[in-house]
Amino acid sequence: MESSFLELRCKEVVNVLDGRKLGHIVDIVFDLGCARVLGIVVPGEKQGWNIFKGSNQLFIPFGCIVKIGEDTILVELRGQNIPTNPYILSNDDDKKK
Repeated sequence: MESSFLELRCKEVVNVLDGRKLGHIVDIVFDLGCARVLGIVVPGEKQGWNIFKGSNQLFIPFGCIVKIGEDTILVELRGQNIPTNPYILSNDDDKKK
């Protein structure tokens, strides 16, 4: 099955273990040396009531993707703050640069 980033971006990402909607894809991470997809990035949960502050972004490894359907991408993520992965991106990292 072939799909473009624009088509993937329109699909909702859902965790199959708890049914939680994680949002829509905001980015795809590639390994250019091996020419393969490492995973997808979805928006994390907002912290508090501040609508102007951005949220952390969650990296989902390609191996956690269970199925890509017509409307939804099903992923299998265990625990609250998973994956515990260096690819979890936060806005705090941007401020340090």
